[in-house]
Amino acid sequence: MKTIDNIPTSKIQRATKLVTTGAKVGVNYIKYYGDKMVNPETDAKDRLNKNNATDIYDGLKQLKGSALKVAQMLSMEKSILPQAYVDKFSLAQFSVPPLSPPLVIKTFKKYFGKHPNDLFDTFNATSVNAASIGQVHIAELDGKQLAVKIQYPGVAKSIATDLAMVKPIAMSMFNIKGKDSDKYFKEVENKLVEETNYVLEMKQSKEIAFACSHISNLLFPEYYPELSSERIITMDYMQGQHLSEFTAYSTKQDTSNKLGQALWDFYMFQIHKLKKVHADPHPGNFLISKKGELIALDFGCMKTIPMEFYTPYFELAKPENIKNKDYFVSKLYELEILRDDDSKEEIAFFTEMFHDMLSLFTKPFHQEYFDFSDSRFFGEIAELGERYSKNTDLKKMNGNRGSKHFIYINRTFFGLYNLMFDLKAKDIKINNYINL
Repeated sequence: MKTIDNIPTSKIQRATKLVTTGAKVGVNYIKYYGDKMVNPETDAKDRLNKNNATDIYDGLKQLKGSALKVAQMLSMEKSILPQAYVDKFSLAQFSVPPLSPPLVIKTFKKYFGKHPNDLFDTFNATSVNAASIGQVHIAELDGKQLAVKIQYPGVAKSIATDLAMVKPIAMSMFNIKGKDSDKYFKEVENKLVEETNYVLEMKQSKEIAFACSHISNLLFPEYYPELSSERIITMDYMQGQHLSEFTAYSTKQDTSNKLGQALWDFYMFQIHKLKKVHADPHPGNFLISKKGELIALDFGCMKTIPMEFYTPYFELAKPENIKNKDYFVSKLYELEILRDDDSKEEIAFFTEMFHDMLSLFTKPFHQEYFDFSDSRFFGEIAELGERYSKNTDLKKMNGNRGSKHFIYINRTFFGLYNLMFDLKAKDIKINNYINL
């Protein structure tokens, strides 16, 4: 894979890159208008989506950082984005052009004050894994193989300006109005800032590994604070396949069920027992060992779940509460889905919308065992998302709905459901975490 010798770090450089990308998208639309005059519109639209997805991703991967992280987050929204965008943006999870070896050495010396050869017996300056915020290198020390994650230069300082540039796109995509929208973008900005703090990630990683070490078929690397800093983190190098690579060929149902139960237990234990969760469940953050065990990585994005959100959120996972209209509506107010200034039409519309969504989305919690390989369940979720994305009434209303905590909790569950479906995990015991 081609390497990168520099990353735009100033506000002007990054804005210029986005403007250039926008110009390419504009050209694609001009081509589309001509294309649909001589070809079926659906074919022309597919080509437009593929061209736009490619050009947008190619621009973002040069910027790296929070701009690319947003693309990664959007790749999990399979019911919102056209498939061309999902396919291309998902590459941001673990496959982007890495920094060139000379830039790696320069960055390491800047962040650690030493050449990597002064710390390790060997250090491979060619990356083995590059993502949105940092890339991983293999090193050895005292006969032990290590993974050294180095943050891209300028990422931490560019978060606020990057989000300001992508904010109009996000507001349009999710029908968010200007009023009261800042709380959502501030939540994303704060989490992205946390993800660039590798001292915090080190602390969180050690805490989660310790708290969840008893869960069957789940492994974590050991972390080394003395070989880490605010922008560099060193851990054991874990051998295994990315989850998406494993699911591409695996035909062993027993192994898929074992991995699915481990993954589900890991998340339910965090959510219900720790009230803090690994809020970045994409395939690049999980490996499968040769023994068929799940390896969990990258704890930079952890979401604390306050009780004032946790209680009403999971009360609405119970079928008896979904069926009780007055109780259901009261919880919608607690979760800021309904607001005191809503009109009667807005109350009726959003009550029905979230009743439809929660009745479907909470199905796994209504059963003792659940089959996450059931394509009908995920088809219903996609169909519901598509139905509301095209709803003309919704587009007329203010989309600022729900507590800011929904952003990462919903992201967690959508990501988890997608991973469980990719594994085709069956017979998953939903409340197994209670006995852990």
